[in-house]
Amino acid sequence: MSAPGPSLLTQRYRAFLFDMDGTLLNSIAAAERVWSRWATRHGLEVEAFLATIHGARAIDTITRQALPGIDPEVEAQWITEAEIDDVQGVVAIPGAVEFLNSLPSDRWALVTSAPKALALRRLEAAGIAAPVVLVTAEDVARGKPDPACYVLGAQRLGVPVQDCLVFEDAAVGIRAGEAAGADVMVVTSTHLTPLATAHACIAGYEGLEARCDADGWLSLRPLAR
Repeated sequence: MSAPGPSLLTQRYRAFLFDMDGTLLNSIAAAERVWSRWATRHGLEVEAFLATIHGARAIDTITRQALPGIDPEVEAQWITEAEIDDVQGVVAIPGAVEFLNSLPSDRWALVTSAPKALALRRLEAAGIAAPVVLVTAEDVARGKPDPACYVLGAQRLGVPVQDCLVFEDAAVGIRAGEAAGADVMVVTSTHLTPLATAHACIAGYEGLEARCDADGWLSLRPLAR
């Protein structure tokens, strides 16, 4: 596991905000199966297109293609239904379940670009309990990299977003966390190639623990061996 940067190990946070796909669970194979079918049907170059899908809402990904004669909302609904039907191979990031279970339930939120039904389906497939606070694609007018989703997650927890640590894996999500004014931890478990980032990185949650002090502030520590 890559160690968090020293600065994060000296910081205290009101709450943790987690992206889902690529951050808490690995759904790449399932997502790419569905999106490959969609891209082929619309005459897109599949390999190049797949590089653009991660971390963003389906409707935003589809809208960016500017394809003539399609309704992005209808196409996004097709994507959602197909992804709900295909959760084969969806698994938790190493150590994620144990790490989340160690957190107070009112001190973390899931902030995902997936629609709620898909988020719940993938969490179940990965063996991750749904959180008390869940922000999904339907909750914001503009998806990542817009910071609105992370701001909303913090608001629902009742804390300032600037006092939160965002866990992300994708470039658009990292930009959203930065724009919200939060610190960012990059999870690299699903990265096939290194992501250029100035933020602290972890490969997974094994070897990492969270502590909650008497005032309810969270901090990170390497897990004692």
